[in-house]
Amino acid sequence: MRFKRDSYSDQQLVDLYQQILKPRLIEEKMLILLRQGKISKWFSGIGQEGISVGAVEALASDEYILPMHRNLGVFTGRNVPFERLFAQFQGKLSGFTKGRDRSFHFGTKEHHIVGMISHLGPQMALADGIALANKLREDKKATLVFTGDGASSQGDFHEALNVAAVWGLPVIFVIENNGYGLSTPSNEQFKFKNFTDKGPGYGIKAVRVDGNNLLEVHSTISDLAKEIRKKPEPVIVEAMTFRMRGHEEASGTKYVPQELFEKWGKKDPVDNYEKFLLKEKVLDKAKIDSIKNGIKADIDAGLKIAFAEEKPGASTTQELADLFKPYEQKIHQPKTDSLSEKRLVDAISDSLRQSMEEYANLVIMGQDVAEYGGVFKITEGFIELFGKERVRNTPLCESAIIGTGMGLSINNYKAVIEMQFADFVTCGFNQIVNNLAKSHYRWGQNADVVVRMPTGAGVGAGPFHSQSNEAWFFHTPGLKILYPSNPRDAKGLLNAAIEDPNPYLFFEHKYLYRSLSEVIPDDYYTTEVGKAALVSEGEDISIITYGMGVHWAKEIMAEHDHIQADILDLRTLLPWDKEAVEATVKKTNKVIVLHEDTMTGGIGAEIAAWISEHCFEFLDAPVIREASLDTPVPFSTALEENFLPKKRLADKVRELLAY
Repeated sequence: MRFKRDSYSDQQLVDLYQQILKPRLIEEKMLILLRQGKISKWFSGIGQEGISVGAVEALASDEYILPMHRNLGVFTGRNVPFERLFAQFQGKLSGFTKGRDRSFHFGTKEHHIVGMISHLGPQMALADGIALANKLREDKKATLVFTGDGASSQGDFHEALNVAAVWGLPVIFVIENNGYGLSTPSNEQFKFKNFTDKGPGYGIKAVRVDGNNLLEVHSTISDLAKEIRKKPEPVIVEAMTFRMRGHEEASGTKYVPQELFEKWGKKDPVDNYEKFLLKEKVLDKAKIDSIKNGIKADIDAGLKIAFAEEKPGASTTQELADLFKPYEQKIHQPKTDSLSEKRLVDAISDSLRQSMEEYANLVIMGQDVAEYGGVFKITEGFIELFGKERVRNTPLCESAIIGTGMGLSINNYKAVIEMQFADFVTCGFNQIVNNLAKSHYRWGQNADVVVRMPTGAGVGAGPFHSQSNEAWFFHTPGLKILYPSNPRDAKGLLNAAIEDPNPYLFFEHKYLYRSLSEVIPDDYYTTEVGKAALVSEGEDISIITYGMGVHWAKEIMAEHDHIQADILDLRTLLPWDKEAVEATVKKTNKVIVLHEDTMTGGIGAEIAAWISEHCFEFLDAPVIREASLDTPVPFSTALEENFLPKKRLADKVRELLAY
């Protein structure tokens, strides 16, 4: 292994040596503690330290870096206190996740680090969002994200690289090519020989380095970072390396030929760098021993503090409180009395336009949202008002765009993301339920992201453009879900969602976009999140519903004017208004829960169960549900009408009254 000293001073070389020793010596200690049962799991990076240390030392301390399992050197390189790091490994409260997650599944804004989730690939899009924020602010900063040769098989890899290339984002994508994805060798992961072959396909630069050569990694990434700070664009760095232990300790290494260990053992990044420093007479044996003993003493001191800390006790109140970033909504009233008639589509457009004026750090992203104005024309004319930097057409890559929204939030921006149709959110499901929803609970990072979801049937759009999929997310703690039924609420609730620094799904019924008008305030205002609205009052029955169900209920009741019904519009699905539900149940004693989504596992099931559990003594009949058929949404008009619950609602009302 040849080290090019170039312009490195003795002190710089010694500093790098100290940095590469830290993860190696910590790992050696952790492997002992693992055998002693004092930590539960360990992902070893022995043999790969040169990549982590070279990369982190090449960046400025305020430039974000996104590591993976085998990048302990990133955390030590950013001077994360040992006692906090070790407390994290042991699940202690002073760790970064308060005992809620393990190893390197965390971030720390203080140190400009964003850790991974177990799904590996999704963190690459977060780097895109962080870099986009830097580019919008003209900060002249680089962002670096790690991934592995195995994780490169995921679609998130392609999506993140493609977005970065198209948008010219200053991201360094470091691919640690160690030859294996757990036990699967590279020739079973991909057909190409090297990841540098990928660069031309994306139209970006790609370089390959010896990942075990600390100076080569450091100098290469230093030069690349300088380049992309001046001229923002992404670059691939393929770092050739090898892990000398299993994927994690329990998996072992029997699947790896012994000759590979012998070959790569000779390329050990720590041993070879140490030999280089001895040869250059930068260090001698005595100085090396002194450095090692100092680091070992620091490790022991950190461990002593971490071990002394009590294991965390459980507090249900605290667990629930940490789901969201603390936020108290302030209700904004219109500043003038100016009113005008607006369709639902106009009210949503109004909200987005006024929120863009209110928040200079708000970015709208989605397929065709710029010049075209979105498929429903909600953002038509926005680029003339706010420019293409803030109103961004995206490639067809829902996962990367939602991840980019998360990255923007990490770097102090707000994001509104339009799903062209709510059905397409399946392609970004993981980012929503595992990144947006869990980040604040896991490591205190909020997701200031609103995902707009054009939803619903009744327009002959068939199985892939008509689904009501709000129940998929209703089950996920850490999300807030809004589903307005009218223009006034749509504008006020969307404004409220954008104000709130926590993640929202905002459902907009496509049938109502242009079929429903209402006189509403022209000015900016907000509506209270979490409060249902009683849209009609009666003594006979309660119909609890939301979205299109509100209009079906009103229509059916108008046809049966001898029946007086409370129609309760939930408006907010998470958190839903239990007080309002309880009040209407106590008033009428007979309840129908209605929604457009399919019956089985729908939101109505949860509400019905809650009523049965908490309001049983007030019921004069069983809680009845009405919903769409348990089939996909059909295309033909007759089939679609049969699928939807509207025609069955009147029968259920009569059935309930007769009970």
